Formats: sequence, structure tokens, C-alpha cells
Amino acid sequence: MSVSTVITAAGKNSRMRKDQISRGIELTNKLILPFNGKTVIETTIDNALSSNADECIVVLGHYASEIKEAIFDNYKDKVKFVENNPVDVGLSTSLYHGLSKLTSDFALCITADQPTVTTETFNRLIEVSQKSDDPYRTISILRRRKTGLLDTAEGLGMPFVAPRENLMGYLENENDNLNPILRKIFDDGYVFYGIKEKNEKELLNINHYDDYLILLD
Repeated sequence: MSVSTVITAAGKNSRMRKDQISRGIELTNKLILPFNGKTVIETTIDNALSSNADECIVVLGHYASEIKEAIFDNYKDKVKFVENNPVDVGLSTSLYHGLSKLTSDFALCITADQPTVTTETFNRLIEVSQKSDDPYRTISILRRRKTGLLDTAEGLGMPFVAPRENLMGYLENENDNLNPILRKIFDDGYVFYGIKEKNEKELLNINHYDDYLILLD
């Protein structure tokens, strides 16, 4: 069973921009802020490329030209970049767009603002998915509350591994945040298995400038 990666990097960056303005900091997309000698998005991509997944697609939208200018030359032979058109769409649409460009059986779904999620955790998500009793009815996901078999999908988001075509069926014609869709999948009887984080920083996305500072520390 093949597994590929979709990394969504298409957001408005609005909360970070607001924080940068209030602090008098130069406006810079959060995904190209420096992070451990690279940028945020490069760190996320590298962690994904080191995992047991096959091809990797990065979905761009807002600020696509800014992001591509910063990283394209380093990754043009390693990942496939696709762009939302129109750009002003929800996360579910970005994810669907990326999934539609794959031919794999399963997808490791990641957001680009998760540079601290380790390759080890990505591989654990893949392993749990593939070794489940029914991989095509299982979502292995980084836990937010409990670990192991979950009794709710409340509060869950990326990263996770899911059967690609099944997930696309839920995302098609949706233009929403991801959690309501995950809750619908859960209500339809899919098994959700929560993976424990390697460290607390894996649970933090970079939304605000303070998040960025915490992860840099």
C-alpha cells in the first residue's frame, strides 16, 4: 500500500501578519521565517521527505510567489508544487487539491506550519495506519487529548494518515476547516487512533508570533 505526502501551505497568514504589525516587525510570511538554519516550511518538508512516504506535494495559495521565491530552487526536484485557483479557499479545498494530484493508496496530510513534528512521528502515523485491522477505515492522527483508540474527533487536525480516495470523498465540494469533516468521518464509523507526540512542541502549530518564539526556544 503506497503512501504519499500532502503539505498544505496556502493560508492567509493573517494572525501572524497582525502580530508582526503590532510588534513593528517586518511583514514576512510565517512559512519562510528562519527556523533552525532553514525556514519553517523547509523544515516541515525535510521532515516529511525523510519519512517512509513516497512522493510529496506542496499546495500553495496565498503568498505562493513569496514562498516559491524562497524555496523553489531547493525543492523543485524533490517535491511537486501545485497552486490553488482561486486562492481564497478553505483548508479542506487545499487538501483536496493536493490529494487529487496523487495516485497513492494513502496520504500523510501535514500543514506547513508544523516544523517540529518529527520524521519519527510521521513514520509512526504511517505504521499505525498500515498495520490496523482495516487501513481503509482507519485514521491515524497526532493526538490532542487521548492516545490509542479515540472516542471523539473533537479538536483533531493534521497531521494524520488516511485512505486517499475515501478522504477525497469527504472533502469534495467542501470549503471548510478540517475538524468538522474529521468529525463526520468519525461519525461514519471510521477508527481513529491517536498517536502520542514525541515532545510537547509537536502539538503546536505556528499561528501567532509567540508560537514561533516558543518553538525557536
